[in-house]
Amino acid sequence: MERIKVFLVEDEVVVRKGIEKSIRWEENGYEFVGEASDGEVALPLILKTKPDILITDVKMPFMNGLELSRIVKQELPSTKIIILSGYNEFDYAKEAINLSVTEYLLKPISAAQLLKSLDGVKDIIMQERSEKELLKKYSEEMEGNIDVAKSRFFRQLLFGDMSTGEAIETGKKYNVSLSAGMYVIVIFKIMPSAEPDEVSTGVFEVENTIDEVVGSIDNMLTIQKGMEGWTFLIMADDDADMDERLETLKGILKDMMNRLGNPEYFGGIGRRVKRIRELRQSYSDADKAFIGRFSLKSNQIISLDELNKYEKESMEIAGFANVEHSRELIEKYLRNGTEAELDGFVDLYMEEFTKDALTSEIMRQYLIMDIFVTVMSFCEKMDIADGDFKAEAENIRNTMQRQESMGHLSASLKKLLSMAVSARDGSSAKRYVDVITRAQSIIGEQYMQEDISLNTVADMVGMSPSYFSSVFSREVGKTFVEYLTEIRMDKAKELLICSAMKTSDIGHKVGYKDSHYFSYIFKKKQGCSPKEYRARKKGN
Repeated sequence: MERIKVFLVEDEVVVRKGIEKSIRWEENGYEFVGEASDGEVALPLILKTKPDILITDVKMPFMNGLELSRIVKQELPSTKIIILSGYNEFDYAKEAINLSVTEYLLKPISAAQLLKSLDGVKDIIMQERSEKELLKKYSEEMEGNIDVAKSRFFRQLLFGDMSTGEAIETGKKYNVSLSAGMYVIVIFKIMPSAEPDEVSTGVFEVENTIDEVVGSIDNMLTIQKGMEGWTFLIMADDDADMDERLETLKGILKDMMNRLGNPEYFGGIGRRVKRIRELRQSYSDADKAFIGRFSLKSNQIISLDELNKYEKESMEIAGFANVEHSRELIEKYLRNGTEAELDGFVDLYMEEFTKDALTSEIMRQYLIMDIFVTVMSFCEKMDIADGDFKAEAENIRNTMQRQESMGHLSASLKKLLSMAVSARDGSSAKRYVDVITRAQSIIGEQYMQEDISLNTVADMVGMSPSYFSSVFSREVGKTFVEYLTEIRMDKAKELLICSAMKTSDIGHKVGYKDSHYFSYIFKKKQGCSPKEYRARKKGN
């Protein structure tokens, strides 16, 4: 056990040496780290040795004990102070109380009396150390929950109704400073080339690297990551500063993609805004620019202005030869698009074709049939085109073939694509059910193992930890640690009520080898200690 360090300040040399020599420090669990005759001499030595307990006389030349105590409390707030005084005066004691002095003892005092006081202070220190260690362990375990809470805060920042003051104050809780001259949102995503749930392991290997590098740059935050891609918030002083930061971020992302072997990726940059409450507008523009991935070459990070420029400069598409381009757009959206992007995608798609091309009867019918074949081919590959789906898709196709209005044609296309994407997402969700069921079964069988963790369970179900964490939280509605802790607490409560086992044994049985930590967690979650819970439930 680590010894408690003690420093002594006493101007009477006989008393000082008497205390130093009369107590067997090491035998009693202490380390005597120094002594001095007054506060002025003692202070630099105290700041160097950082004692756990300072014993000091009150009446000393140059710097008295109370003045020394005041400075030590400011510099070393965890150091406990024992005041020795030959003056039984209320004013000294009152000031000592104001300084949060742990003990105030009157001289003369025997070695036995001082040791007794020291032991009492040592108990306080050991209790505080224990609680600090428990809190540290608890904080580490709950780190995933903090990430979830921070993610919710950022989503509220982007999509909720949060005032500037509230945003800044809430950000402080997560050590996030939101004060800046201007803000920009950037959306970035690596496009999986395989099925939606078969994301390359390399993507997740690079995720921590991106977060680490971005996190090391001032005024740049990762506010969303995982399956849906990354969303970054960049803060700058002015336009020149923002230009530099955007180039830095793009350089980081492109370098990471090179390391991955240049998979297909795309990024959208939002407008520059000067107020926190305008972040939603920047996000909206970034999202619109991000939709450009369906019509532009991949592996770009562009702004909405750049997207609009590309569209104006691009040649208008007409003729049967360009049906292949239409097919590519539809296939890209079906593979990587979301319901939220549907309106933006269809608007972009319709803009790719001239009015004459879409109103030409032959061209329009050709395009409609090709769209239908592309959608059905995708759905059949995904094994989501059952009889009802095919019948409904046929009805939509027939309706589209009879329509001449651009608006009606656009609405029918949205309906067809929405149906396909909903079926795709539903199919993916079903595949997750088996993974989550397997994970919950593993937790139910192994919750009593102290070494069970998100990493070990993710490995058992064949997913990367990051991907598994995202899927588990989304599908179960709580983080892995929250779910595991809930299982353990439910079993502990059952044993407290239905058995005569000691609380320490119950903690061990449900996965907590440290009985103190079990009690700490139980009280955090239930609002009372295990013993109090048992007494309440048994009516004692």
